[in-house]
Amino acid sequence: MRIYIMLFYRHCTLSILFDVTQISIVFQDEHLIVAHKPPGLLVHRSPIDKRETQFLMQMVRDQIGQYVYPVHRLDKPTSGLLILALNSHVARLMSQALEAHKVDKTYIALVRGYVNEPQIIDYPLVEQLDKMTDDLNKQNEAKSAITHIEPLARIELPFAVARYNTGRFSLMKLMPQTGRKHQLRRHMAHLRHPIVGDTTHGDGKQNRYASIHMHIDRLALCSTQLQFAHPVTGEMLNVKTTLDTSMQKVSELIASYSTFVSDELNTLALF
Repeated sequence: MRIYIMLFYRHCTLSILFDVTQISIVFQDEHLIVAHKPPGLLVHRSPIDKRETQFLMQMVRDQIGQYVYPVHRLDKPTSGLLILALNSHVARLMSQALEAHKVDKTYIALVRGYVNEPQIIDYPLVEQLDKMTDDLNKQNEAKSAITHIEPLARIELPFAVARYNTGRFSLMKLMPQTGRKHQLRRHMAHLRHPIVGDTTHGDGKQNRYASIHMHIDRLALCSTQLQFAHPVTGEMLNVKTTLDTSMQKVSELIASYSTFVSDELNTLALF
């Protein structure tokens, strides 16, 4: 299967092609699966993008020969770990665990600018309604949204961007405590450190810069770790994955242009 991602910038449109023939299964037993979703692939059918004909749930179902149940979701441009249940009972148990904040999620993101210290972002978010799927007349109040963030590396590229002589970026570890729509993307934009490749909440100039000088043509956000108690056995699971091929370029950038690398980065085995 081939997936096209269209990135719309002010002066150009980029079409990025990803070849996906099989979904990587990182964990599987008789109760659930943890799959690695590639960027640009919808989890399931959605009226938001009626042109799509391939979906992660369908691909995993065909791959393992068994129906799968959604437990949570990742945005189309986001990649990484996603839990799928193999029966409705487990799906219900996992959904309850997620609602009770008993699933710890870790994401890796590349963001604009230097983030120097770990922070806790406590910034309530109003749900962004979609005109195709949501009732636009409903009352919409800000809800609690909390994200823990830690810088893993900082890089400075010797190429001018806008009025600056160099381009500065930070590789970040993001740990959402709540699960609001686009929470990580909106929280980082709130800090004025938007995620590279974010065409909704991000910086178009930085996105073009990242495409030209860093060869990153996608939303630089990947779910790399899930920790939770198995819904049936109670065993604590710690499921990890590496960054996608389309984000592996970050390793070379850190090797060549880093101004700071945390000790933790070497323990995460992201590359």
